[in-house]
Amino acid sequence: MANGYDDRDGFIWLDGEMVPWREANLHLLTHAMHYASSVFEGERAYNGKIFKSVEHSERLLKSGDYIDMPIPWTVEQIEDAKYAALEANGLKDAYVRVLAWRGAGPDMGVAAARNPVRMAVAVWEWGAYYGDAKYQGAKLDISQWRRPDPATIPCFAKASGLYMICTMSKHAAEAKGCSDAMMYDYRGYVAEATGANIFFVKDGVVHTPLPDAFLNGITRQTIIGLLKARGIEVQERHIRADELVGFEQCWLTGTAAEVTPVGQIGDYTFEVGELARSISEEYEALVRA
Repeated sequence: MANGYDDRDGFIWLDGEMVPWREANLHLLTHAMHYASSVFEGERAYNGKIFKSVEHSERLLKSGDYIDMPIPWTVEQIEDAKYAALEANGLKDAYVRVLAWRGAGPDMGVAAARNPVRMAVAVWEWGAYYGDAKYQGAKLDISQWRRPDPATIPCFAKASGLYMICTMSKHAAEAKGCSDAMMYDYRGYVAEATGANIFFVKDGVVHTPLPDAFLNGITRQTIIGLLKARGIEVQERHIRADELVGFEQCWLTGTAAEVTPVGQIGDYTFEVGELARSISEEYEALVRA
């Protein structure tokens, strides 16, 4: 069995220094551990180049602003840190995790404006997020939890606190033998999976939920661009639950998921069809170009 993520060789960029992996530790009273005051980015490097790296760094800073946690690093400094971490670990094909959080400081209550904002970059080798499902079609559960109303939480931030219901949903899905779970939004419209956006195909038209209550993923935007460049109609709209029965193909998109076809969601089944396969192949070619 592989060692845990806390017990590995290598280095983690931490607050401007390269720290041996096992020594990149935090105090128990770190604010983020108690109040979820943290944001992050998940990225992939292919052949030594991080795909859409600057866009991810810009989104990290925006996420910090959304949760009232200004991050004291520039896009350029974040870029330097990511590539330094890749170099220190001798990796060219890797997953890149950038995390910013409120650390331990003079405040230990809900408010923590005086506590320092810290940042780390960890990189590691990571294959297909859904394993063989990437090629055979993932099986998804339907979550009992819903993506929240934007009036209740900053849902357009990639904030750690927003993933609590995702973890719960994925645990429930895995217990049923599924790879992931699809979530509805607070109104009952189809939203996304626990860590990936979702697309459907019907009669040659691609349908994807309007991102007005969840994160508009960078991979999602990339795939929409590829589809439109082919002349394929893409409808970004609210998708009702009763429409699932009429869709022919389905796939997920995300930095970790890349493009993963879906074969089943609950009792609904989908063909792992030509468009799902070809758009996955086109995305693979793009990220490695």
